[in-house]
Amino acid sequence: MITVLLADDQAMVRGAMAALLELEGDIRVVAQVGRGDEVVAQTLRTRPDVILMDVEMPGLDGLAATAQVLQAVPTVKVLVVTTFGRPGFLRRAVDSGAHGFIVKDAPAAQLAEAVRRVHAGLRVVDPQLAADSLMFGESPLTRREAEVLEAGADGATVQVIAGRMHLSEGTVRNHLSAAMAKTAAGTRAEAILIATERGWIVGP
Repeated sequence: MITVLLADDQAMVRGAMAALLELEGDIRVVAQVGRGDEVVAQTLRTRPDVILMDVEMPGLDGLAATAQVLQAVPTVKVLVVTTFGRPGFLRRAVDSGAHGFIVKDAPAAQLAEAVRRVHAGLRVVDPQLAADSLMFGESPLTRREAEVLEAGADGATVQVIAGRMHLSEGTVRNHLSAAMAKTAAGTRAEAILIATERGWIVGP
């Protein structure tokens, strides 16, 4: 029996995935969480074999949660399942240690098979995303530039971003300018849009 933890902020989606997986004779859902910052505690409590991890969740995004949970429980397998088939997310998921990456509109049978494959120690990657990832290439943004863009994705002012990140306003402006140049964007909002669409940051 393969035990599974579902991490997704949409209760209806969690419920649907749980119902589909429970139809499989060899898979059992042992826990569900709706926030990224609840994943580690629930994993330590229930010790699932596989975690199905959404990307965009409150508290902590799924990619950061993946890195945290694998540090706490190295034996667990993480399968990122997201609505957003963005190539940059695939690269970031792999960098965070995820064992697989599929989109939510994949057929139900494919989801169950992906769970089995990552549980067996195999990697599962959506083939179209893999091709797109090669086309777009690696994110040109430094980690700090990406963090600054994410901190300002809700339209926050430079002053607010500086407060959130404990940086000077001048440093924030420098990172924003660099990010705009690297994304060939004319405005900060455009840079955030481009970086989000390509999966280089988790946007608003």
